[in-house]
Amino acid sequence: MADYTTETVTTTVHRWIVPAAQPWGAPTGEVGKAWSAAQDAYRSAHAVPVGTALPDDALRFYPEDDAIVISFTTEETR
Repeated sequence: MADYTTETVTTTVHRWIVPAAQPWGAPTGEVGKAWSAAQDAYRSAHAVPVGTALPDDALRFYPEDDAIVISFTTEETR
C-alpha cells in the first residue's frame, strides 16, 4: 500500500497596473490609489485588520516597459 498524500494548489496573482508612459512615468497620485487598493485587497484576502501593519513583503512593485505593477499572490489548496 502506498503511503502518500496529494494536493492541488491554485495560485492567484493579484495585480494593479499603473500606466507609466515615457518620458513622464507614473503620476504619484495614481500609484498611491493603486497602492491603497492593493493594500485593501491584501487585508481582505489575508484577514488583516485595518490598523494592523502589513508585513514588509506583502506587496511587490515591479517596473515594466510602460507601467508600474503592484502585486501579491494568494494560494488555495483543494
